[in-house]
Amino acid sequence: MLDQIKGLHHVTSLASDAQQNNDFFTKTLGLRRVKKTVNFDAPEVYHLYYGDEMGTPGTVMTYFPFQRARRGRPGTGEVGITQFSVPQGSLGFWTDRLSTMGVKGLSEDTAFGENRLRFQGPDGDGFALVEVAEDGRAPWVTDTVSADVAIRGFHSARMRLRDRGASAELLRFMGYEKQATEGDLTRYAVPGGNDARVIEIEELPGAAPSEQGAGSVHHIAFAVDDRERQLEVRKALMDTGYQVTPVIDRDYFWAIYFRSPGGVLFEVATNEPGFDRDEEPAHLGERLRIPAQHAHLRDILEQRYLPRLHD
Repeated sequence: MLDQIKGLHHVTSLASDAQQNNDFFTKTLGLRRVKKTVNFDAPEVYHLYYGDEMGTPGTVMTYFPFQRARRGRPGTGEVGITQFSVPQGSLGFWTDRLSTMGVKGLSEDTAFGENRLRFQGPDGDGFALVEVAEDGRAPWVTDTVSADVAIRGFHSARMRLRDRGASAELLRFMGYEKQATEGDLTRYAVPGGNDARVIEIEELPGAAPSEQGAGSVHHIAFAVDDRERQLEVRKALMDTGYQVTPVIDRDYFWAIYFRSPGGVLFEVATNEPGFDRDEEPAHLGERLRIPAQHAHLRDILEQRYLPRLHD
């Protein structure tokens, strides 16, 4: 069993419109845009990062907004719901706010003893706010979202799978322990991990497979402290039979990728070097940052492919 993984690092999804996506996360949910860059493999597409003040691992939601992309179809083999932590007693504020702002899919329920507000993103993305009694992370606050209600970061990610068996074994190998089961939901957590240490599996044996598109989660990333720990995880996964990519420099972290048995793409990302490696903390996410290999494309990208974002 591994002990290097601390919980979630980030969650990356697909969108159909960059401005709409930016407005939803910064204006509706009150997160900070901590980085404005481009997709390494498709530099004509933005890669936008939202989180707390510094983009702390375990708080960062990222998006590839492919303009006018078709909407994905929910199903099995994907992360169906990305869940954020909010203070206890704050769901009334969020229900009123999201309703007033026209957010769709609002519904309240309880899972594992925690109150939850489910809602949809602009492309039908599955989200939930979960009330947490003790979450010491300092939130990003805005003029309309105060510290006593603001999102702290991720609570968990919920995977929808036809069968949880093999994926549950993988999670246990990665250091997760089973906490509880309610109906078709099973919760796992990393003992002593970060504040985003929970993964849930929703077992849906009769459901159709998902089709990825706008509103779909592309991958989930798990956090390790540094490159040394990452290499240890990579070797252990490969020794177990997983096909793992070489280490890839993503400018703000190093990444490895592999496909989980249930079909969800997993990443293991380092907590180093962080989002302030090329911008001062007070100005994170303001300027378009282009990876060195695409720097020569800046003019054409800005003029032809990347719509200007209005904050």
